[in-house]
Amino acid sequence: MADEEDEKEYRWETGYEKTWEAIKEDDQGMVEASVADIIHNAKRKRQMDKKTGARLGMMRHLYIILDTSESMSNQDLRPTRLFCSLKILEDFIEEFFYQNPISQIGIITTRNKRAEKLSDLAGNSKKHIKELSTLYQTTAVGEPSLQNSLELALKSLRLLPSHASKEILVIIGSLTTCDPGDINETIQAMKSDGIRCSVIGLAAELYICKKMACATGGEHGVVLDDKHFKEQLNAHIDPPPAASRLDAALVKMGFPHHALHSSTTDASMIVCMCHTDSSDESVKSMNAGYLCPQCLSKHCELPVECRTCGLTLVSAPHLARSYHYLFPVGTFTEVPYDGNASSCYGCQKDLTVKDKKVYICRTCSQTFCLDCEIFIHESLHTCPGCATNPETYKNKQIDRK
Repeated sequence: MADEEDEKEYRWETGYEKTWEAIKEDDQGMVEASVADIIHNAKRKRQMDKKTGARLGMMRHLYIILDTSESMSNQDLRPTRLFCSLKILEDFIEEFFYQNPISQIGIITTRNKRAEKLSDLAGNSKKHIKELSTLYQTTAVGEPSLQNSLELALKSLRLLPSHASKEILVIIGSLTTCDPGDINETIQAMKSDGIRCSVIGLAAELYICKKMACATGGEHGVVLDDKHFKEQLNAHIDPPPAASRLDAALVKMGFPHHALHSSTTDASMIVCMCHTDSSDESVKSMNAGYLCPQCLSKHCELPVECRTCGLTLVSAPHLARSYHYLFPVGTFTEVPYDGNASSCYGCQKDLTVKDKKVYICRTCSQTFCLDCEIFIHESLHTCPGCATNPETYKNKQIDRK
């Protein structure tokens, strides 16, 4: 009897298994359904809260501050908070650059009361994911320093031009922070510089984090599980409304041409500027690449900032991919399902009484289920009903112009 009690106590102290894992199957299904409803409701709320015609910061500069302290070794997110965060961050970075091709990300880690810059602001997703992979071998020790991390991010963001969107996203699992000074001064400095700071808590809501998010116009949330964590993080993919002090400016960009493999072309022998720091000589002198139209420096992929002249190098599809932010799909009308529509117009799934609510496009009046409604607004960015009706789609384009 004593051994059983010790075993139960040990399981409770390790915290490896969540408390609701011992619930019966029916109750477990209800719990999973409730979490899914929370996620769907949060997505729906974000869509309803979007302001039409709001200015957006298209050239975003985002610093991600990741807590790597001892608290991140907690196992309430499997296998640990740190491993779960790294895996979700990798997917987030890929999707972020797909949706925001002309933006940049930097990563800062904090532990042992210090802050360390893992990667500088850059638009290369592979570079950031490679740096994140090194953290899998890192031991989570000490406690974080929120102020040191914010000050390190501020040093880089202050140097950006006034037309750039400046953001900080803090992922913290600790309930404490060890700061060398008054963090309220740092919060005031971020507010003065127009830097938006958001926080995702893995443990509980902290007063200072909530205060910081409210003061800078950011968002604050606490995750329920890994799925909710991913949803909270993906909410930061869409660009936020631009700060009031964000200036409108023309930005010079270059559209480089592709230098193909050719033994007779001098351009093919130019050293790749992306790998000047690499020890692999074969990578440095790789033949394929993109030539900067201003200084003819070669880079292996786009988008990128030319390391020689500083010109932003992009391709036409990168700019076209940002088109949906300028003309987003309108919000669908949510109505109770009355049986009039037999199937969803998007996925052709038969609608039943289980579908308590359906969503109707205000332009083409087609009916969609909840999953399609979320997919259209978050990934497709085009209403299938409007796109398949040429006359409706034409009128919609005229209204946009």
